[in-house]
Amino acid sequence: MNDEELKKLHVINCALEGRLTVSQAANALGLSERRIKQLKKEVKERGVQSIIHGNRGRKPVHTIDSKLAQRIVELKNSYAYQEANFLHFQELLEEYEGIKISYSALYDILRKANIKSPKKHRKTKKHHRRKRKASAGMMLQADGTPHDWFGIGKKYALHGFIDDATGSITGLYMCENECLLGYLEVTRQTLKNFGIPLSLYPDKYSVFFPNPTKKYDLTIDEQLRGVTKAVTQFGRIMDELGIEMFPASSPQAKGRIERLWETLQSRLVTEFRIHNITTIEQANKFLPGYIKKYNKKFAIPVSDQNTSFLPLPENINLNTLLCVKIERTTDNAGVFSINNCKFSVDSREVPPKAKITVLISKNGGMKALYKGKLFKVSGVDYAANEDTMQNGKVLTKGIKQLIDEYFFKNAKAA
Repeated sequence: MNDEELKKLHVINCALEGRLTVSQAANALGLSERRIKQLKKEVKERGVQSIIHGNRGRKPVHTIDSKLAQRIVELKNSYAYQEANFLHFQELLEEYEGIKISYSALYDILRKANIKSPKKHRKTKKHHRRKRKASAGMMLQADGTPHDWFGIGKKYALHGFIDDATGSITGLYMCENECLLGYLEVTRQTLKNFGIPLSLYPDKYSVFFPNPTKKYDLTIDEQLRGVTKAVTQFGRIMDELGIEMFPASSPQAKGRIERLWETLQSRLVTEFRIHNITTIEQANKFLPGYIKKYNKKFAIPVSDQNTSFLPLPENINLNTLLCVKIERTTDNAGVFSINNCKFSVDSREVPPKAKITVLISKNGGMKALYKGKLFKVSGVDYAANEDTMQNGKVLTKGIKQLIDEYFFKNAKAA
């Protein structure tokens, strides 16, 4: 018996012999009078054994088998799991290895093996957290982040939108660098899976807003259409959808998506390792399923009655919406030029001197829109006609140059 048990036995015996009242015994042991009465009865019936803890000498039911503990340590040191923090590792053990263990037990095993959680606890500047929006879809935060997602020493840019009210990821897409294509694909995912948000909160980079230091002269056609200020291709798409777009003054202003990147740079990297994902193409196939998994765990559930997302109208074609649009007028031969490359519309339905809208997309190449109909476009000089391959499709050199210029140009370039 230990000292505490000896004291308890002595006090209860005194109470049984009448030398202490129940109240005095309760005060001496720091127990309730009801518990003292129970102990008196137990000691009277079972003697000393009633005071000794019943689990003494027994192996705790939650003791982790040494082989299992060793297996857990080996998994944590493996390439797939070594970057996961302890809490994420606990979740992954149950999901992928079928090992269910409490956080405290896992923590003890890993600390005894001198393994530290990679999650850093560093002091950061405190910033006032802006109150969440009242309903889903009122505002999405937009951003892109470069990171070595595959652990190969090369950074790629992950583009994303996150709902300010619920913390739901509405879209993720990876490219070699932050660019228009990445944001268009995230917009596509958002429109298809959630609907049209009321507003978008990005940074001030050139993919979203024109460079304020440059002078932009509106064309006569733009002035006649009532355009009063220059907009980027992405800004035009937001205008067509009725989405208000306003720039953040600092990264801290978009705190929700900045914290998302911190989370994904740990969790998503580990998921990529587990699934042997090492390319942008593999990542973009994996991300839609991961978004659902993330939102189920972290996002605030929302009801249909508490959403500001608007349904996407059935008459909107995303392929003709999410593209670069350039206004041109054909000459007498039906030819027009972009970036010093000449092209012609492959149809007699488009007359000379016709005002057309040129649509350029990564997958669809180039088409001309005239009176609501789309027409094929061909190059008419060497610079526009030289063939090149992209994504298994033959594109003329001129179209390839335009796609590179509009879709893949670094969004942070001036």
